[in-house]
Amino acid sequence: MIDIPSGYIKKKSVTIPFGYRISPIKGYLEPIPEQLKALKKYLNGITNKHYSLREAAKLLTQETGRSISHVGLKKQLNKNLWELFPEQYEINEDGSFVLNDNGKPRRKGGRPSGSTSKYNYSAEHKRKLKLNKEKKEIIKAKKKIAYKENKIKQEKKLLDKITESNNSKIITEDELKNTTPSVQESLKDKHIIFHPNEGPQTNFLASGEKDVLYGGAAGGGKSYAMIVDPLRYAHKKAHRALILRRSMPELREMIDKSRELYPQAFPGAKFKEVEKLWQFPSGAKVEFGFLERDADVYRYQGQAYSWIGFDEITHLPTEFSWNYLASRLRTTDPEIQTYLRCTANPGGVGSHWVKKRYIEPSEHNTSFKGTDGLTRKFIPAKLADNPFLSKDGIYEQMLKSLPPIQRRQLLEGNWDVNEGAAFVEFDPKSHVITPFQLPVHWERIKGIDYGYASESCCLWGIMDINDGTLIIYRELYRKNLTGVDLAAIITDMEMEDPFSVSGVLDTAAWARTGTTGPTVGESLVRGGHKLRRADKNRIQGKIQIHEYLKLKENGRPKLQIFNTCPNLIRELQSIPLSKTNPEDVDTHASDHAYDALRYMIMSRPRMESPLERLRGIKKELYRPSDSTFGY
Repeated sequence: MIDIPSGYIKKKSVTIPFGYRISPIKGYLEPIPEQLKALKKYLNGITNKHYSLREAAKLLTQETGRSISHVGLKKQLNKNLWELFPEQYEINEDGSFVLNDNGKPRRKGGRPSGSTSKYNYSAEHKRKLKLNKEKKEIIKAKKKIAYKENKIKQEKKLLDKITESNNSKIITEDELKNTTPSVQESLKDKHIIFHPNEGPQTNFLASGEKDVLYGGAAGGGKSYAMIVDPLRYAHKKAHRALILRRSMPELREMIDKSRELYPQAFPGAKFKEVEKLWQFPSGAKVEFGFLERDADVYRYQGQAYSWIGFDEITHLPTEFSWNYLASRLRTTDPEIQTYLRCTANPGGVGSHWVKKRYIEPSEHNTSFKGTDGLTRKFIPAKLADNPFLSKDGIYEQMLKSLPPIQRRQLLEGNWDVNEGAAFVEFDPKSHVITPFQLPVHWERIKGIDYGYASESCCLWGIMDINDGTLIIYRELYRKNLTGVDLAAIITDMEMEDPFSVSGVLDTAAWARTGTTGPTVGESLVRGGHKLRRADKNRIQGKIQIHEYLKLKENGRPKLQIFNTCPNLIRELQSIPLSKTNPEDVDTHASDHAYDALRYMIMSRPRMESPLERLRGIKKELYRPSDSTFGY
């Protein structure tokens, strides 16, 4: 057994109490007499009202050099005080404490030693206590007043929202819940015209970004949100909004929806059938229009709008129209913010540029700045966001019954598949690969589509001798190039190849156009490139690309593309079918990389054994010393 010195206490936690330190005896703490004496002195002072807890804590820390807070002192006071101050308690003749009825020691009567007042309070201390009490009451009253004022402001703001003169914003569910019973009672007779669905629809209507796309699965409430959003400034005379669809029949659906909502939201609002325009009591206007082709944008030349929205923006084949309309966005009223808004389902002829503009640059529901300086956001839509359609499951079952491509687009909101594309089997997961070191002995070939005002494209391919896969490993995609320029650039790019690469060239590049100089084809040949005229059979070429996109038994397609060839990937993803000939692609779309690939595949590229390739290299390197005799 170990003898425990007097004053030692057991260690009960990791915290070392004030007045003690770790002792050599395991599990025990050693007392520090100086600290315990000082602690007792100041606890006595607190008990006798000489010090406040904070004053005593400060003085004790200064005297002992060991920190203690006023909370720590309070915990010390909550202990058995008769153990700390036995002299303040009545003692029996045998030395034990005189006990009260509750079993605790009885404290001595009379005033404590050193007291200068009847209640042990100095006059100054009494004054301080009174002032502190008054200050606390004042602070409490101020907080109560501030709370009431804030509540009144919220209620006034809410009441302003529901007045006909300021119906510019959405009243949220939380705002309604946080009002007083009196306000809620006053709203009982109010007819709620439109209640946005929680989630994406509400986020879309509340977005402060300049340019926002609300898109994804069908049935997410996108079109109705497009009708509601331009009403944010309908109380302003200078407000003018433009709602667009691709065609007039599609526009009729939007107009019918507006007839249900606008007259209820703004009594006195009138629709002018000829102009396809709503006139509101304030003087604000909401106009309906269509853009069937790019040239239709000039209908709006010279016009100014504070809000422009396009429902189903993927119906636009290019972003030209949308960019032009953005230039019409302006207002003379400094209190009106200008906005671009659009909705879309995945698929359609414009799916690629929409995806590139809104979806690829940033995470969903995250604001970002485009290259043009406009703040943008993409808000994805899901069928589950619309409780009116998703509740019974009938609409969902209808979407599930669609063909695979449409099902992935309209039910899942998948932007990686394109219904209008000519090559629906193209899948970046299978057909796009990371570049790797190409073996020297594999056969290489190039295909060239020439254009001056439009892009010239040259693609380089290589045949994998293991399974015959054609790998596109390099691309050139540039406009305003002459034949001489193109020859020089291709030469520079082929410096990485071990040997010269033979290829095929668009037959149009060999044609003379009335000039006496060399053709583009002749310029390329003079530049040292081995080229022959391409087979331009469009239908057979398209069929061959379909064959190359199919997966083989080993799960690998016959065509793979390095991810460093973005233009070819883009065109295979998005190039649409021809409206007049479904066996061909739309020649008005961007098809330069597609044509170069078609020429290459129609050249019948073949695998060569390493031996055949070496023989070809030997023949290529052979140069006769005498051109007459050939040796």
